[in-house]
Amino acid sequence: MSKERSHRWQAEAWKPFVEKRPERKGAFETASGLSLEPAYFSGDPSISAEGPGEYPFLRGVHPTMYRGRHWTMRQYAGFSSARQTNERFRYLLKQGQTGLSVAFDLPTQMGYESDHALAAPEAGMVGVAINSLRDLEQMFEGIPLEKVSTSMTINATGLILFAMYVALAKRQQVPSEKIRGTIQNDILKEFIARGNYRFDVGASMRLTTDLFHFQQEVAPNFNPISVSGYHMREAGCTAVQEVAFTLADGIAYLEAAQAAGLDPTVTARRISFFFNGHNDLFEEVAKFRAARRMWARIVKVRFGIEDEKAQQLRFHTQTGGSTLTSRQPEVNAVRVTIQALAAVLGGTQSLHTNARDEALGLPSEASALLALRTQQVLAYESGVADVADPLGGSPFIETLTDDLEAAALSEMKRIEMDYGGMVGAVAAGYVQREIHRVAVQHQKSVESGEVAVIGVNQFVLEEEEAPEVFRPEARARQEIHHSLQEIREERDDAQVNTVLEALKNLAATDTPLGPAILEAVEAYATVGEICETLGEVFPPYQPPSSF
Repeated sequence: MSKERSHRWQAEAWKPFVEKRPERKGAFETASGLSLEPAYFSGDPSISAEGPGEYPFLRGVHPTMYRGRHWTMRQYAGFSSARQTNERFRYLLKQGQTGLSVAFDLPTQMGYESDHALAAPEAGMVGVAINSLRDLEQMFEGIPLEKVSTSMTINATGLILFAMYVALAKRQQVPSEKIRGTIQNDILKEFIARGNYRFDVGASMRLTTDLFHFQQEVAPNFNPISVSGYHMREAGCTAVQEVAFTLADGIAYLEAAQAAGLDPTVTARRISFFFNGHNDLFEEVAKFRAARRMWARIVKVRFGIEDEKAQQLRFHTQTGGSTLTSRQPEVNAVRVTIQALAAVLGGTQSLHTNARDEALGLPSEASALLALRTQQVLAYESGVADVADPLGGSPFIETLTDDLEAAALSEMKRIEMDYGGMVGAVAAGYVQREIHRVAVQHQKSVESGEVAVIGVNQFVLEEEEAPEVFRPEARARQEIHHSLQEIREERDDAQVNTVLEALKNLAATDTPLGPAILEAVEAYATVGEICETLGEVFPPYQPPSSF
């Protein structure tokens, strides 16, 4: 592409963009003082001439990408009690983090109170325990919701936690239309790879679309779903499968929203995605580029949506937890850097970098800081943020992008033809079996040494010092139980019973449940009580026997 074409594109597309999002400070040039254009174009006629910010968004969703603003640096954290999590959030924000990301414990994710017989041993173990609105109030104490963007990794109980966040905004006197963030709300991947489900597929999809309804009514700037390939990749699928299964899930959610009477354009404008970052640098870059182009075409061609914002695949990336090792854990910092670089080169909108000690336990404060600093070095020192899609036009990257897209489309066609879509494929156990098959193959390759893992099957140290493992304070569980017992004693039980009975009656109808759940959480009904109430109407999930 000629210099004239490049400058014309810059003048037409860049100016309105920077008027909307302030330009970062500093000159865009190399360390030697060579000036850099916002993007570069290949003269190869076989390579798409569209620039960043132009359909089908292969090269990025914004014309100047990180020139306007860096990606959101959103470190995932949740530490047993709401108080401890609040302390970590405040620390990360002070260190320059630009968004919050909440890790919930398993009982919260599956809808049980912390002192339930099935849940007590897991309460506060792998994330923060949220039993009632009181816990959320404490977790965000001193953190103004209008000034932060919050991501919540919650699915089966997503509508409940979103209602709590809306209630918290009201208590902070923040208009709900000003709150920003994302709630994962991706129940299909729970059935596929993660296992944190509560109700059957039909009821769970109904709760997902009810959250869409509620978000559109009260919080138009919040993302009501983050369609997640991350956990499927963690379970063992390939990059091709990650794209295919994730976008097939996205189709299923958009179809469910249409069936529920929601405007598909409005819904698509707020759908976000969540991908994994792995070690194969160039395949990962190609994966992100291919997914963006595929989703734009799906939204435009399959759903007939012409709105360009609705066609854009906006995504968060987390570096690959399954790639981290407990042997020589310092090496994990190198893996994370490569994975983060792939995400940035691929055009991510937000990023979490794993800490080097996460294969051993919850990250220490020092390792969490290093993980954040990794992003900051990429953003401010490496130069990768100065040019949009810097690898675009490379014959290798363009060919790899095309090949990955073709393979993913082939897998998606199989799901459509054989199972009628992703919901049918999940119900039949097909996706679960495919991921299991690939994961077993990979593990055998690692054990045989065919696939190298440094420190594990290559360059192994004969002796290693036992690394220190960070553990949350032992008294955190007492904090959790004390908070739960305190709210039970202080609230109006008659009011709780009334709102829960009304919720049960509504659940038996087709009425969206968001407002009723908001009433319940404002009365300080617990997550467990709300799920038990819904469980009187909704059947539990039973995994397919064929799996």
